Amino acid sequence: MKFYIGIDVGGTKIAYGLFDEARKLLVRKQTASDDQKEGQEFFEPVLEIIRGFMEETGNRGGTVEGIGIGITGFVDFEKGALTKTASLPKLNNFAVVDYLKSRLDQDIRIVMDNDCHCGALAEYRQGAGRGRRNMLYCPVSTGISSGMIIDGRLFRGSNGASGESGHMLAAVPEEVGMACSCGNVGCFNSLGSGKAILKYVKKWIKEDGESSILPELAGGVDQITTRHINEAYEKGDAVAIRAVEQMAHYLAIWIFDVYMLLNIDCIVFSGGLLAMGDKLFGRMKEEFERYHTNEFPVEFFQTELGSDSGLIGAVELLFD
Repeated sequence: MKFYIGIDVGGTKIAYGLFDEARKLLVRKQTASDDQKEGQEFFEPVLEIIRGFMEETGNRGGTVEGIGIGITGFVDFEKGALTKTASLPKLNNFAVVDYLKSRLDQDIRIVMDNDCHCGALAEYRQGAGRGRRNMLYCPVSTGISSGMIIDGRLFRGSNGASGESGHMLAAVPEEVGMACSCGNVGCFNSLGSGKAILKYVKKWIKEDGESSILPELAGGVDQITTRHINEAYEKGDAVAIRAVEQMAHYLAIWIFDVYMLLNIDCIVFSGGLLAMGDKLFGRMKEEFERYHTNEFPVEFFQTELGSDSGLIGAVELLFD
């Protein structure tokens, strides 16, 4: 019997899945990411779990036929190397696939891609994008990004770095003051992402002196999260309302710009900001429709695979 391993490497956690021949998830594990560890040290616990899965499949009378890895950051797909990641900077320019192959006892196919590309493949083949020819996958959480399925294929671009639409510039630097990890000021990530809006909220309260119940809800200004913003919005807090309106505004412009470039009418959202529901996404859709002046409808969906989309997509890389 054939088995496959999917690994989803994020800035705070690493998820692992063992899949059967039908690409059904059988076993799921999770460990923490350590952004202070460099390449070889970082991937030692990953190797331990891979070996554990291999032993388990051997006990079942099968073999692991391939390992798919999704990882946050810019990935050289052909070389299997992570070129740059803001979340795990000590892994920059690390040849992940070559290293893992060198440490495993058997010759096994290993494929790695950007985590957003993996999520796009997963939703297209097994989730909300099933049956569509074109699909835009948009994770909205700490950061915002996109994965593009065009004519039934994942579009990677010239260097494997397609879909970093959150780093498109939305405003000239003179208009804003919050820098992004990409090095630019004024990109959508620095204006409408979950990470960015927390910076704005803390500035409005600490530096501008705006009154809010957010510090009380969170136990201090520095403890405020998007969950607290969601709660404060429900209570009519002006700062929380301003924060949600800012996110909705820039998310709408971001999605509209990508739609105008690609004319993809199926947009699938995932990520932690979905917890805000219509207060964020309802407003975003309303603003999108104000800009959307042609007669072709655009459909918005939420992920069907949830937090497992990265794992499922990592395995789908092996069948891409």
